Amino acid sequence: MVPKESTSDELRTLLADMPAWGSEFSRTFANHAPMVLVALDRIGGGSAQLRRFFHHYRDAKQLLPFAQPLKSLDSKNWKTAIGMREREPDLRHFFAGELARLGIREALQLYLPDLADGITASAFHALMRTAYGVLRSDETDVAIALAYWAATYLPLPQAKGTPPITHDPAEVLALTAAIEPLHGMKLHDLLWQNIRDASNVPEFVPVVDWLDIGPDTMEKMAATALAIFAATQHFAALHIITGLHWIRLLKPHCDEATLYRMLRVFWQGIAALMGELGFPHMPDRAAVDRWRLIHVPDWPEMHAIAAQSYDEHDISLAFSASEEMKVYSDPLYRVVVARRLGLVGDYTK
Repeated sequence: MVPKESTSDELRTLLADMPAWGSEFSRTFANHAPMVLVALDRIGGGSAQLRRFFHHYRDAKQLLPFAQPLKSLDSKNWKTAIGMREREPDLRHFFAGELARLGIREALQLYLPDLADGITASAFHALMRTAYGVLRSDETDVAIALAYWAATYLPLPQAKGTPPITHDPAEVLALTAAIEPLHGMKLHDLLWQNIRDASNVPEFVPVVDWLDIGPDTMEKMAATALAIFAATQHFAALHIITGLHWIRLLKPHCDEATLYRMLRVFWQGIAALMGELGFPHMPDRAAVDRWRLIHVPDWPEMHAIAAQSYDEHDISLAFSASEEMKVYSDPLYRVVVARRLGLVGDYTK
């Protein structure tokens, strides 16, 4: 069964109500519902499953109504609201006008350069919402997403242009893990707060310049992300796989310089999560090759199982991993999803 490309009537009905709900709920946890409903539809979830998931998610997370605008913004002053969650309604109104004026492609080409350095906004969930808006070619969704990105913009130490020291994203993570002040830091429940705290460590400042970004960098990042998640099944590592899928969805809508900046800061944000990840070691190539040979169900069966889950990350991963496998042809994507869904045991022992 091929994931559905058309948007179901039930999905359209549910998504029509999504702008009324806040982008975040308690303690700034991100509202995944608008994106995960799309993923659920794409992996074959039926109308009843879409309704069931949203009603459970809405009630379990206690979603909040979206706030009202405070003060209008325009092209001259919208940047004054960057990083201010309380100005998200104003930013949403501004970006709605810009999307109506420019359309998705031109709006992204105009505004992604301003937002690229804040790609860790809401621990990549603003990126997620933007990517899913692009996936659906929906101007309203993209406007909402860009407003959320701007409002939750998380500045990290800026690149200074010092010469890179490696082409290997995994080596950047290994070198970051060796930064002693990162060890023993207090961890928060929210990934974006852990990114923020790690980025404030002086020894972390040079990390952003360590990686030489080029045409094959995204593929190398994807391989590293897959190996780390295969070895750890860690919640934060799951976001590396899905995050790279989201960047890939935006890739056709930005120039090379903006794409490279997004990749650079994305990986800087991942490096800042090394403490959250428990400073993992990359599995050796022989182990990864063995894991690829593990027999697991094919995508249709796993998608059907994921579609029954109330866990938004099961659904998000099942969709993103199957999409990434279309690009990279690595069977390990199926293995890691099978393990996430409890279909295979711990193969790392």
